[in-house]
Amino acid sequence: MTDIRETAPATLSPAAQELRTAVERGLPTTIADLCALVRIPSVSWDAFDADQVARSADAVAALVRDLGVFESVEIKTAAIPGGAELGHPAILATRAARGGRPTVLLYAHHDVQPPGQDEDWESSPFEPTVRGDRLYGRGAADDKAGVMAHIAAIRALVEAIGPDFDLGLALFIEGEEEFGSRSFATFLEENRESLRADAIVVADSNNWDVSTPALTTALRGNVTFRLTVRTLDHASHSGMFGGAVPDAMMATVRLLASLYADDGSVAVAGLTSIDVPTPDYSVGQLRLETGLTEGVSPIGHGTVLSRIWSQPAITVTGIDAPSVANASNTLTPVVSVRVSTRIAPGQPAGEAYAALEAHLLAHTPWGAHVEIDDVDTGEAFLVDTAGWAVAETRSAMAEAWGVDPVDIGVGGSIPFIADLVRVFPEAQILVTGVEDPDSRAHSPNESLHLGVFKRAILSEAFLLGRLNQRSAN
Repeated sequence: MTDIRETAPATLSPAAQELRTAVERGLPTTIADLCALVRIPSVSWDAFDADQVARSADAVAALVRDLGVFESVEIKTAAIPGGAELGHPAILATRAARGGRPTVLLYAHHDVQPPGQDEDWESSPFEPTVRGDRLYGRGAADDKAGVMAHIAAIRALVEAIGPDFDLGLALFIEGEEEFGSRSFATFLEENRESLRADAIVVADSNNWDVSTPALTTALRGNVTFRLTVRTLDHASHSGMFGGAVPDAMMATVRLLASLYADDGSVAVAGLTSIDVPTPDYSVGQLRLETGLTEGVSPIGHGTVLSRIWSQPAITVTGIDAPSVANASNTLTPVVSVRVSTRIAPGQPAGEAYAALEAHLLAHTPWGAHVEIDDVDTGEAFLVDTAGWAVAETRSAMAEAWGVDPVDIGVGGSIPFIADLVRVFPEAQILVTGVEDPDSRAHSPNESLHLGVFKRAILSEAFLLGRLNQRSAN
């Protein structure tokens, strides 16, 4: 395995060197704790065992209690709006600030995506496996490494300066981020005072590459829904009536095709884009990082990163129709698809949904019957980069990594950030992360680069150390 104990820069202060030594000394334990968490299949989707999410919450809470710095550590749930059902368990820990120091809220999530098919993994998804300088397993990067980055940074701070520090801390480890954060808004309202902070660190994003840190300053929003297309009351013989009667698959294909322009960009009137500068990023790099098949061209227009960060995108992520194995010579009466739309920063999700609905209704072919339901939306996010917390975070990253961080957008969504902005409008929100372009979060063979992990922990430890020395004002 690659040695991840890089030589410390000569410019480190004595306090920073103590933090670095503490992070490196604790790294084997941190990785072992992460592996223990990865072994718990804490998939938060309804079709999976909720007891495993509860087991994961218990394991995280034990690690947090062992830190010995929080005045309160609780496992809590909140109701899902619209019913009596409770969301999955979260961990909430608090420590009051003293001496005029700020309070920092540290967020991550302990639930994970479904693993998919075991045969698509090179090793078992819930058996953490080190190959080279990467740790493989579901949740190894997204986001149990984020959980452990917070815990390891606090451990290092305690080892370097002792447990009697003045910085205020709140730790919120969610249990259902991968299933839409359904109880998140309720949880915030019920625990508003415990979660109130001057700065919020959301450890659930990416870095530019394995050698360059990044601060995420823009996130796309999302609109997802189920689209059902019906053309027949029942299936009919395709030989006897094909060519005269439109089947549901035919209508669905035509309708979905209307969402795209000839270059593959989105062709829905009312979906907006923004114009932001982007770093250099070649088509070759896109091919390398995505596995774009030889001969297949990229889609869209503008710089590659503008297509991912600041323009909308529409993906059909699932389809309910007869399988190939069970196909018969019939005209399919009804087809349902799951449509996932990423919307550009600056556009409200409700406005984007209205544009999508209007487009689909206006472009439905042959009078087919269309139903849109199971709608879920999340707001996009733009960071105000002028605050003191952003400056402190950039300095901490540069000190830990030895290079200046890059401000990036992310094509994915973290919809709950809109709730944080709404409930805590004065807080500065910092979106950091432990992932890199090869992490493959949500995909088979998800992995964590252990060098990136160490530097992410060190960045957060430096940030906490810095904030412990400054006024909250």
